[in-house]
Amino acid sequence: MKAKLRIEPLEELNKMTKNTMLEVLGIQITGIGEDYLEGTMPVDKRTHQVYGIMHGGASAVLAETLGSLGGVLTVDPARFRCVGVEINANHLKAVRSGIVKGVARPIHTGRSTQVWNIEIKTEAGELVCVSRLTLAVVPIEGK
Repeated sequence: MKAKLRIEPLEELNKMTKNTMLEVLGIQITGIGEDYLEGTMPVDKRTHQVYGIMHGGASAVLAETLGSLGGVLTVDPARFRCVGVEINANHLKAVRSGIVKGVARPIHTGRSTQVWNIEIKTEAGELVCVSRLTLAVVPIEGK
């Protein structure tokens, strides 16, 4: 079962990144639709590994961010949270600089779990990373 994403103003989604790792890495939510959430991340000293290319962990952070926020946009946020329980990432192309864009799309949005596919591409549209994220839909205690 796939649920539609609740369309929220981008400014509101980006406010959620304040004082988090997302703010430190420069991750911005840049687009939203009924079946996707997209965001960008700079490739620079904050996201490099020792060889001067984008760290695979930075790709995973971007992927989990987009999938998790997308998950939140399919549930009642007053009653549920969506948290990652498993992520995989296939790193396909090295990137040294610029901005990468990730797009998350739901594969499955069930009552207790969700599965999201996330593709990360360069500014030129070259595929950098393909990731799959499994989320747990967790009731907020007392709600």
